[in-house]
Amino acid sequence: MEDTPMENGETNEDSEVAPALISVHPTQSSVAVAVGSDLRVFDLRGGCAVSLVDYSGSPLHKDSIRTIRYGADGKLFVSAGDDKTVKIWSTESWRCITTVCSEKRVSAVAISSDGSYVCFADKFGVVWVVDVDLSDGNQDFVDKKAAPLLSHYCSIITSLVTVFPKKPLDGAHEIQSFSLGHTEFVSCLAFVCTQECPQGFLVSGSGDSTVSNRNNSWSLNCFHMHLVYGLLESNGIEECHGAVTDLYTIPDSTLVAVAVQRQVSIFWILSLLSLQGIILLSCDLSAKTLHVAKVVSIEGDAFIPTSLGTSLSSGLLWMVTGASNLHDSQYPCVARVKVISGVKETSPDSVEHGPIVLKDAEIPGGEKLLQKLQRL
Repeated sequence: MEDTPMENGETNEDSEVAPALISVHPTQSSVAVAVGSDLRVFDLRGGCAVSLVDYSGSPLHKDSIRTIRYGADGKLFVSAGDDKTVKIWSTESWRCITTVCSEKRVSAVAISSDGSYVCFADKFGVVWVVDVDLSDGNQDFVDKKAAPLLSHYCSIITSLVTVFPKKPLDGAHEIQSFSLGHTEFVSCLAFVCTQECPQGFLVSGSGDSTVSNRNNSWSLNCFHMHLVYGLLESNGIEECHGAVTDLYTIPDSTLVAVAVQRQVSIFWILSLLSLQGIILLSCDLSAKTLHVAKVVSIEGDAFIPTSLGTSLSSGLLWMVTGASNLHDSQYPCVARVKVISGVKETSPDSVEHGPIVLKDAEIPGGEKLLQKLQRL
């Protein structure tokens, strides 16, 4: 595949450092980690690393990967990023079955529930959609051209969740509603869905230190992260801001796992501190409120989660920390993977005693998985 030109005045050397990402197959049959341009996949069922096959060229992206995602049924996996390509993989063969070229860098992706469509968003605020054909087991490589779905916001789209219109390739000609309320950038989105509330609620995290749950266009409740760190402000710290870097809803529960990067200003000196672990928020769908169920810390290890993931049935929360290398670095990108068990329970009592950070030897896939995904 030919090199795609960069935007005007933009070079690879100007690229921002990208955080490490993690995504888990819906049935936890595999786990994928992206750090920099490196895409790493481990087959948990086979207990071995996955070899990616891409007939368009190298199986790795040429620049930092910004988003990875499995489809709802686990048949598709999508990776995309700063090299302006969207790669759609079959998880049966781990072949790249479709490569889509984007005009701009890709910042977010979503997959329809039936796996028929993939949409992606770029840093200039345009959402594109492409159809995927897996009928009759077709896994031959094809180049696709995306059709515009929504435009034009003139601002980077940081997260993307969608129910898709009936005919996505015809575009979405009408915006259903706007959900306003955050005062800073929205960093991540997810739906909380249960059997009692199948339509779900939208949960959003932001750089303004808040997590909000929303129904349609109304902000139902806003949880401020400074409530978790309130003791800091009583110890001579003037300001405390915690940007929500990622959140993930626990399947079939009302729990939301939140990763926070805390920025603290002390006597005019700005220092960067973070929570080494995650915050579990409980969403009371009847009262439409959020509250802290548990703060799960990782002791004795400088582990600041940059991305979260889980499967539908495992009860395990996967986390990764790491970042792409600076362009003059001579060392490979490294990452660290951690897993927390016991997060699927929904009652406050069970959550209080349930979550446990697994030791490396206890993580599914063990040492082989860590060697593949971490590259330490």
